[in-house]
Amino acid sequence: MSGKKEPKPDISIDTVGLFCPVPIFRTREALETMKKGQILEVFADDPAAESDFQSFAKRTGYKLLKLEKDEGTLRFLIEKTK
Repeated sequence: MSGKKEPKPDISIDTVGLFCPVPIFRTREALETMKKGQILEVFADDPAAESDFQSFAKRTGYKLLKLEKDEGTLRFLIEKTK
């Protein structure tokens, strides 16, 4: 394990219990209110969320910094890059 500290999220949203495409919509809305360089933390449990967030990041150019899984709940850290 490296000594690199995880970035502290500026905003956190909880989309647990919501299904595609709502977690992505909520994420997009949150990112639109943020400044470049800020970090968004998203919690989700939609089975499609992992692939949805990976393709969302690729499509929008936002940086997916972290993806964690914990007993069915996913946690994403996304950096607003533009």
